[in-house]
Amino acid sequence: MMQLTPSQLALKANEIRQDLIKMLEQAGSGHSAGPLGLADIFTALYFNILKHDPKNPDWDERDILILSNGHCTPIRYVTMAHAGYLPKEELSTLRQYGSRLQGHPERTRLSGLETTSGPLGSGLSQAAGMTYALTMDQQRHRWVYCIVSDGEHDEGNFWEGVMFAAKYNLSNLIVIVDRNNIQIDGPTEEIMPLEDLHAKWEAFGWHVQEIDGHNIDSIIDACSMARAIENRPSVIIAHTIPGKGVNFMEYNYLWHGTPPGKQDIPGAPPKSIQAKEALNALRTLGGKIRSEHE
Repeated sequence: MMQLTPSQLALKANEIRQDLIKMLEQAGSGHSAGPLGLADIFTALYFNILKHDPKNPDWDERDILILSNGHCTPIRYVTMAHAGYLPKEELSTLRQYGSRLQGHPERTRLSGLETTSGPLGSGLSQAAGMTYALTMDQQRHRWVYCIVSDGEHDEGNFWEGVMFAAKYNLSNLIVIVDRNNIQIDGPTEEIMPLEDLHAKWEAFGWHVQEIDGHNIDSIIDACSMARAIENRPSVIIAHTIPGKGVNFMEYNYLWHGTPPGKQDIPGAPPKSIQAKEALNALRTLGGKIRSEHE
């Protein structure tokens, strides 16, 4: 599909955030903070980086995208709708009984999903296994991208996947860490300190980059650099802001698993107007983005 320029991508990400808020409010269920923080990364992937075809989701030459932190799937659904994988009207069915858009992605329900996720920490091992299979099939020209959360680093099987990928030099595997510093129970560095995360990945034999996860140019450039690395897998530690674009959600772990309109949260507007205020904030942000590129 047609690639968008960085300025177009920034505007598209803002549109996607707005549709995300509408979807979450209507569902009355789902995660807000992580999906808002991942909007720029997903937009860059689907509209610039990935080799894919919404009209032929099972295309043999497609790149593979794994979302390990499956609870963030609302942002994937919205981005896929904008990319043409499903009608935007279907976003209103999030988490409804019988919907293709469940709280965690289910591979057999929606074309374009590569895995079913649930237990945190397992997506990287799935991605490593798929990458290894592509290597065996002499398909190193296809790339496997795996988005993981920082909280997943608490899981032991997560590091088994890290070791496996390094052992077999899976250079066509690119992991993007959503380093937003929150988990459902609080800040990551209070729950289980992760730093020095860069040094840990490097010690396990990976090529490591750190970027601003909201800078579209940096996301694209980092993926380009990762594709140029030979003989080892690559990880991009993307520093993101949970709740990005909505001032009363940003950095607040209480929005990790809470949709707008569900409950009153300290520092936020009353639940009856949370979605309205979130959309106002994002529309204002969209104006700023547009003026920066005019």
